[in-house]
Amino acid sequence: MSSVQVPDAPVVLSTASVYPEKTPAAFEIAAKLGYDGIEVLVSTDPVSQDVDMLRRLSDYHGVPILAVHAPCLIFTQWVWGREPWGKLIKSKEMAEALGARTVVVHPAFRWQREYARDFETGISRMQEETDVVFAVENMYPVRMRDREVVPYAPSWNPIERDYPDVTLDLSHAAMSHSDGLEMAKRLGDRLSHVHLTDGTGTQNFDEHLIPGRGTQPCADLLEHLATTGYGGQIVLEVNTRKAADSETRHLELAEALAFTRLHFAGVSTDPVADGGPRRERTTLLRETAESAPPRTFAVSAEGTVAQTG
Repeated sequence: MSSVQVPDAPVVLSTASVYPEKTPAAFEIAAKLGYDGIEVLVSTDPVSQDVDMLRRLSDYHGVPILAVHAPCLIFTQWVWGREPWGKLIKSKEMAEALGARTVVVHPAFRWQREYARDFETGISRMQEETDVVFAVENMYPVRMRDREVVPYAPSWNPIERDYPDVTLDLSHAAMSHSDGLEMAKRLGDRLSHVHLTDGTGTQNFDEHLIPGRGTQPCADLLEHLATTGYGGQIVLEVNTRKAADSETRHLELAEALAFTRLHFAGVSTDPVADGGPRRERTTLLRETAESAPPRTFAVSAEGTVAQTG
């Protein structure tokens, strides 16, 4: 006899997922849909930089802030000044003040020479000074006509480095023509944070599709995390900017949440000859969805996802 087991890792909504709506909208949507928390992308939106305002939003909506994404993107290069270590210090201080456990950081850009040279040792040094985890994200090469350019140093690929904690982004994996599941397996216990999204790798831009709409093994990755005792966070960092309106955006983020809840489940069973636990789990989930839809998730006309069993 087998039983579906859902691990405790929280499913989190990134504030980046509601763009072009502002940071407060992410808290409202997360509360309505039933996300477990928020990852704040520190951006040009003043609310995303304001600890007091973020705390009030979290308290009002009853949604905890579980991670802070440092402002290390091209379009946030002016946020909190130009000094990269200063940005990480402020991100750490924000995370500590809000009770977030993780700061997501990108590797240095190649033109940030001093920062890039000291990045690996600097991250380790900062990690020793706080309980907040610095999780370095996988990035990707950029293809320009017939050549490939790597804008990150010391590497776009954290597997090659000694970072104790890593964020795995599946859209970035698609951009680098990598297999997200294989990356997760190679990272092992160093994988402490996941940006669950999708991509095809056929476009020359970072797609951040809803999970299941691209070619990355999103469902298989979730199953792997569930069955290997993953204790980090699963963050939906998806692109909804083309949504026609707020209602459509709600439905897309409801779809992303339902996909994650469905596949992030393990099965407790003894191995069997024809397929083992994986096949039994797949059968169980399909039978559950077919025979008792309310046991999974109900999506209302307003886009609210409710787990009813």
